[in-house]
Amino acid sequence: MDWVEAMVLGMIQGLTEFLPISSTGHLYLGRHWFGLDEAGLFLDTMLHVGTLAAVVAVYRRELLYLLQHPFSRLSALLVWGTVPTAMIGLAFEDLFEEVSKTGVTIGWEFLATGLVLWVADRWKDRGQKGLEQMTWKDAVIIGTFQGAAILPAISRSGLTIAAAFFRKIDRSTAAHYSFFLSIPAIAGGVVLQGKDMLQGSAESLPLSSLLVATIMSALFGYIAVRWMIRLLQTGSLKWFSIYVSILGGLILAFQWTGRF
Repeated sequence: MDWVEAMVLGMIQGLTEFLPISSTGHLYLGRHWFGLDEAGLFLDTMLHVGTLAAVVAVYRRELLYLLQHPFSRLSALLVWGTVPTAMIGLAFEDLFEEVSKTGVTIGWEFLATGLVLWVADRWKDRGQKGLEQMTWKDAVIIGTFQGAAILPAISRSGLTIAAAFFRKIDRSTAAHYSFFLSIPAIAGGVVLQGKDMLQGSAESLPLSSLLVATIMSALFGYIAVRWMIRLLQTGSLKWFSIYVSILGGLILAFQWTGRF
């Protein structure tokens, strides 16, 4: 992996981790394009370290508050949201790894993401609940949706934002809770991938290229979070829905013709 490839993959990961269009699905396409399919584990881990740094930078004040108030309402909601995600992730880890390697279902998964976003957009203005009105049931349902995003081209941010809209949570709270909930999810993924690397199941890559990829992932991840927070105040999810639906359709067409 050279520096140009590292920069492109870092940009892809940073942007698509927080835009509702699936980072894993886009990263799979990017690695496949550059012929880096076998470099998945080590590369993915470092790219996720970058996006983890980005979201931590955005929510550094809130994280400091949680450290000072570990039994706050927000802490409880994060725990309730993280538990179902962790249970699903651990239960279906082997399936996820197998599907991620082949990429055979990503076209259908992009289409599914598009459908969820399209429906969620119709619910975006029905929400009236803020953080203080959220219940443990809301958090569990959102966390369950997040767990469903274990499939490569199902968007984590898309599903959590959609779930929040379905639970009639207001736009601002939906955005902040979705991105805040990504911190333990991404951190957990990094820990699991790190364990596999320590066991020697990851490919080696140039350190300089990995650093470039990680820095680009962090930079563009920070930009993406900030932009999405503003967009979700008044914007629409339909354009994201259209984009991933077209992408999914193209992938299925290429698969059907034997070109992918």
